[in-house]
Amino acid sequence: MSTAKRDPNKSKTGKAPTFQIRITPELKAQFEEAAKAEGMSLGNWLKNLGRKQLSRSGVEPKG
Repeated sequence: MSTAKRDPNKSKTGKAPTFQIRITPELKAQFEEAAKAEGMSLGNWLKNLGRKQLSRSGVEPKG
């Protein structure tokens, strides 16, 4: 079993605020499966997805 990749864009203070969303258990399971396939935690997978979308929209991600 491999370890999930860590996010290289650490918070400056080490205490970034949490973000909560409500999604169906089925969608969460799909997200978790996709994250696992890329060797990432669900949180890091979602952050990477958000960063990619910002970049595609012409916005430079700040973290």
